[in-house]
This record gives sequence, C-alpha cells and structure tokens, in this order.
Amino acid sequence: MLQKLKKKLMISIALAGLLYLCFTIFADYRHVAEAFRSFNWLLLPVLLLCAVSNYLVRFSKWDYYLRIINVKISKIDSFSVFMSGLVMSVTPGKMGEVLKAYLVKQISGTSISKTAPIIFVERITDFVSLMLIALIGAYYYNYGRAIVVVVALFFFILIVFLSNRKIALPILKLMERNKFLNKHLSKIHAAYDSSYQMLRPFPLLKMTVISLISWFFECLGYYLILLNLPINVHVTLLWSAFCYCFATIVGAISMLPGGLGVTEGSLTLMLIEKGVSNQYAVASTFIIRAVTLWFAVLIGIISVSIYQKRFGNIIIEPERV
Repeated sequence: MLQKLKKKLMISIALAGLLYLCFTIFADYRHVAEAFRSFNWLLLPVLLLCAVSNYLVRFSKWDYYLRIINVKISKIDSFSVFMSGLVMSVTPGKMGEVLKAYLVKQISGTSISKTAPIIFVERITDFVSLMLIALIGAYYYNYGRAIVVVVALFFFILIVFLSNRKIALPILKLMERNKFLNKHLSKIHAAYDSSYQMLRPFPLLKMTVISLISWFFECLGYYLILLNLPINVHVTLLWSAFCYCFATIVGAISMLPGGLGVTEGSLTLMLIEKGVSNQYAVASTFIIRAVTLWFAVLIGIISVSIYQKRFGNIIIEPERV
C-alpha cells in the first residue's frame, strides 16, 4: 500500500518540479530568484500557522461527520486518521483522501461504504464555501462569472439530489436491475444513507460555515504573501480571497492531481492581468502552493509514519459484498 502511495507521490512531485521549472523559465529564473530574495521570510511561520489552522478547522468537520454517522472512534485516533489523509492532497479533487475510510476500518472495523461518503461530503462543503467567495468576487470584479455559475449550479443540483430521498431512492431502485450494481446494492445504500445524513440542511449549513472559516486562513495567507512582495499593485483581502478560491476551483474541476498546473497557472495569470510583473506573480504562486499543498503532503507523510507506529502497516483489502 505505502509503496503505491510513494510511487504516486513521487510522480506528482516530479510533475510539479517540471511544471515549476517551466514557470521559472517563463519568468526568467534570475528575476524569480530576486523576487524570492525580496520576500520577507520572517513571515513563513505565520503562513504555516495559517495552513495548520486550516487543517485543524477541517479536522473538526471530519470528526463531526464521524459522529453524525455514529462511528465510534477516539479523538486522538480520529485526528491521526485525518492528518494521515493529508498525504493524498495531490490526488484529483483530494478524493484520494478516501484512504481515511480504510484507516478508520483498520481501527474500528467500520465498513468503508459507511465512512467513504465523508470524503465526498467534505469536498461538497469545501466547494460550496469556495463558490460563495468566488461568486461574490466574480460579480464584484466581473471575472470568471460563467465558470463559477456553472460549477455552482452543478453542486446545487447534486446537493438537491442527495438530500432528497424522493428523488434519490427511485434511482437507487433502478440500479437493482443492473446485475453488477445489484451485487453492490447494500454498500450503495449504506453510502447513500451516510451522505443523506450529512447533507441535511442543518449539518450542511453548519459545515459550510466551518469550511468558510478553514478556507479563510489560506486566503489570509495568500493575502499576506502579496502584501510582503514589492508588486506595486494594490490588493485587498477580498480580491486575494477571490483569486485564490477561483484558482482552487478551476484546479479542482480539472481533475489533475492537486490541480497541478491549472491552479498555479490561474493564480499567476490573474496576478499578471492585474499588473503584477511575471517574476512576482510566479514567486507568490510558488510560495502559497508550498505552504498549503506541499506542506499538507509533508504533514501527511509524517502522520502516516506515526499512524503505522501506533496501528501497524496500512492494509487495504477489498470489502466483501
């Protein structure tokens, strides 16, 4: 299991290295190096603290969802599982964090079909909170409205479908006619029941607010980065938040690992369009991705090692139908 994780992680790192090399060549590596030297690196602990605050707030979501679907696991074990899941931040849409469902099963024996929907619902509430910020920015700055509205509409329809049994259950009933799906029907129902409980109005509203708080910390980090570079362009917290959220959304819907390339390209392009020189646009993108995406992966690697010391090697076995 870990060998596969290591292989995928190394591929993502190699792709990121190639991508960042291209960005550096685009902006001229000497100018990019100068941009890095001009940054106030004493700010780094603050940026990492913003990232850690994001993870801690997101952990509260994870633990809340475990309680909603009645999974019995201690706080320390829940925290260990959540932090280990960060190693999968470089998977498409972070859906590789389904690893957490396997870890919970290893600890408590809870079926994967019951807990895996948590990762899916986490992404939904993340997207809803990102959409709220992006919608405000898209209309205020008249930028990317079509993309934001289409994605927001998709998630609205998805939430309506999953939270309405009158719509969802007849469709699940139709699945019984398919021989392959019929074999897995009990797991499909278990997954839907978990999703339905977590997407009821109150949990959805509460966790969307929590998601807004968690994303605020990363948006704040990006704003602080821009403030501490001599870009000679006025930026506000709202614009920084919109820019970061919009780039994150575009990167996520690209379904590339960690949004690599698309998120970086969007952040850099939006800054250049605002009048920021190439080297500072590239440097700020490198810094924010280092203290969010790659810092998360590093924490995940450390957490997986600690998890294995406590519970033994991670074993992934297919569930019996």
